[in-house]
Amino acid sequence: MRSLTFTRRDFLRSATGALAAAPLFAPSFARALGSNELLQVASIGVGGMIGRHDLTNITGSPRVRPVALCDVDARFLGEAAAVYPDAKTYRDYRRMFDELAADIDAVVISTPDHMHAPIALAAMQLDKHVYCQKPLAHNLGECRAMGEMAAKKNHLVTQMGTQGHSRGAYRTAVEMLQAGTIGKVREVHTWVSKTWHGPPEGRPNRVDPVPEHFDWNLWLGVAPERPFADKSYHPHEWRRWTDFGTGTLGDMGCHIFDPMFSALELAPPTKVISRGPACHPETYSPDSDVLYHFAGTPYTDGEITCRWTDGSAGSLPDASRAQLPPDVQLPGGGAFYVGEKGVMVLPHIDLPLFFSSGEPMEVTINELVDKNHYHEWANVCLGEGQVTTPFSYGCAVTEAVLTGTVATRFKDQPLTWDSANLTFDHEEANQLLHREYRAGWELPAQV
Repeated sequence: MRSLTFTRRDFLRSATGALAAAPLFAPSFARALGSNELLQVASIGVGGMIGRHDLTNITGSPRVRPVALCDVDARFLGEAAAVYPDAKTYRDYRRMFDELAADIDAVVISTPDHMHAPIALAAMQLDKHVYCQKPLAHNLGECRAMGEMAAKKNHLVTQMGTQGHSRGAYRTAVEMLQAGTIGKVREVHTWVSKTWHGPPEGRPNRVDPVPEHFDWNLWLGVAPERPFADKSYHPHEWRRWTDFGTGTLGDMGCHIFDPMFSALELAPPTKVISRGPACHPETYSPDSDVLYHFAGTPYTDGEITCRWTDGSAGSLPDASRAQLPPDVQLPGGGAFYVGEKGVMVLPHIDLPLFFSSGEPMEVTINELVDKNHYHEWANVCLGEGQVTTPFSYGCAVTEAVLTGTVATRFKDQPLTWDSANLTFDHEEANQLLHREYRAGWELPAQV
């Protein structure tokens, strides 16, 4: 840990380059494996930026042995197999589980959003520890199913893939919020100046040949059948489509909401309203603007609101609410917390900055060191320590994100959310709690 005091110059420097990739919920503990064993891991989704990053990081632990690699794209699978030649390779995770379940201790899921829950539920049903990328699920029904199964199988170690949670900068911000540096929090503003919106006319009106290396049927998985269109879905564009992804809010919301949930010990929201532009039913808005209401906690000044905006620079929050000096601009992504005594600006991902009445606060920051989110999970699977984003926590953050994606379908219509009963006070919104599953791809039964 090192101590430092930030000046206005420090903030200006950090704000221009900040956009980069002790909760109230009970942590998960491992019970099954001994500390002298190697954790035998199967990685599902090993290509693209996310898959390669996850695979490289989890296998970077000397306590992990990769025993299986799975990807619907033979190119990605071949690239990974060249690095890990002793691991068995599969195109279909269901076949992998059928043939190799006895040799697998834990599963890393790095697929598009629509396949997170089906794979995670199948893995937990087989008593496998699970590391799953954010958001944990594609819809609220799946999110609840994952949380319930993880609670029933509480001997399993689960971790949501919000790697920033273990970064020293975020942990420092959480510690300082809970220490009362800005007093009790009254409102939070969160944003990112990027967008995953699809074309306003909806899906492509063409049919392209499916490449030999790619299994389109397996990639669709639980989603309804549709014609393949090159460069429209795989490998990078799936976040834009409601059948596969969860938009910008789903992509970045779990990251940027994470310190807020962790520091303020929030429960899922009680109400949500979208003020952003409407969008095509099959895609997401280019400029989201969602206002959340949360019940108060010991770290808030009563009920609080959180506003989320994404898209163009014009969708960034009102900087006047942050009480910044006139020569300071907000970073391209992050959050600011308005408290009784001042404001904390938290760039994504960087150290927090503090202001009061338009001037920097003289605050000493005891910077915490980075930890490895992946190795933390692996170590707990082997019986050491505890994870910090178990599904009990990750499902609450994901639930908040997904109530927001639902709200974007109903511009200017307040939606009251009853988390305990998994329902909105809005009949049409409740139709979006679940999805239709393609024949042969139904969710595993709860056990």
